[in-house]
Amino acid sequence: MMSERDLREAIREGFPHAVLEEMMHAAGLTLQELADALDLSARSLQRRRHGRLARFESDRLYRLARLLALARQNLGDAARASRWFKRTNRALGGVAPIAAIDTELGARQVENLLGRIAYGGIS
Repeated sequence: MMSERDLREAIREGFPHAVLEEMMHAAGLTLQELADALDLSARSLQRRRHGRLARFESDRLYRLARLLALARQNLGDAARASRWFKRTNRALGGVAPIAAIDTELGARQVENLLGRIAYGGIS
């Protein structure tokens, strides 16, 4: 398992494109949904097929992976987490969590919401 220091360095170096493919598969996202969640164009992501992601792209991908892992943990399984991420949510002002995480503030709101779910609050 990677230490936080190793992970920080991997983000700085830029994740290989394979990490992007793994995230799409694991999260059940299309390329366009993933691009939107990362606030990037699908075309930009496709151009990365033969190289590494930029630092900011890797950082955003890590943020998405962390929140998806938290959703899986709090909601029980990958399928439920994926559905929850794509469904509009009243607590987020009628926006789906996947659409809210394109900013750090939105990501924090999603994380707080998942925390409330874990402790018996709203969903």
